Amino acid sequence: MENLPSFIYFTPSLGWVVLYLGIVILIAEVLHKVEGIDKETPRKVVHIGVGNVILIAWWLDFPLLIILQASIAASLLCLISYFIPILYSLSAVGRKSLGSFFYSLSIGVLAYSFWLDTPQYCVLGVLVMTWGDGLAAIIGRKFGKHPYQVFGMSKSIEGSLTMIGVSFLVSFFIFLATFGHDWKIWLISLSVAIVATVLELISKIGLDNLTVPLGSAWLAYLLCSAFL
Repeated sequence: MENLPSFIYFTPSLGWVVLYLGIVILIAEVLHKVEGIDKETPRKVVHIGVGNVILIAWWLDFPLLIILQASIAASLLCLISYFIPILYSLSAVGRKSLGSFFYSLSIGVLAYSFWLDTPQYCVLGVLVMTWGDGLAAIIGRKFGKHPYQVFGMSKSIEGSLTMIGVSFLVSFFIFLATFGHDWKIWLISLSVAIVATVLELISKIGLDNLTVPLGSAWLAYLLCSAFL
């Protein structure tokens, strides 16, 4: 786009991604208005739907600048929505939480750290947060029959096991695609999954959306650099 300032990067592929994200948010907003839908469901639609964009970016080899622009824009929108409820799907969690802001911020930090040379770690961190944390919340709320408390926060064994299992699978398949089969990726994936689950357990006010992806990605990077 020749008329845009030089610091703004836009491609047709980005246009399709923006359309996809708009549809995800629209679906979440519509679900919010459907009677009988759990109030957490719209947020998890956004949580999981938005995170999957990182796979598109990896597949299409998006420039780093595009990802940073998107992260900054989304972070600002989420921060504004924290104070002024612009979109229900970004702000309504039944408690004060900066989770959506940390979610958007973490993607930018991961991209800045890894995208140019080792994008697989950025993808891993985002997807562990997206699917691990997202499904853990859904399973925990719907099927959690064995609750426990961590620093005053309600958790469930079912949710925590989901977090470990999904984080392990995400890590394992990314390592498999990147390095090929090696027995050590099983142990590294398990280590990442356990640490991600612990970080999710101890993080308050939505901070898990920052600690989980950054902790998972950096641990994976360090372990893979040392042993693969």
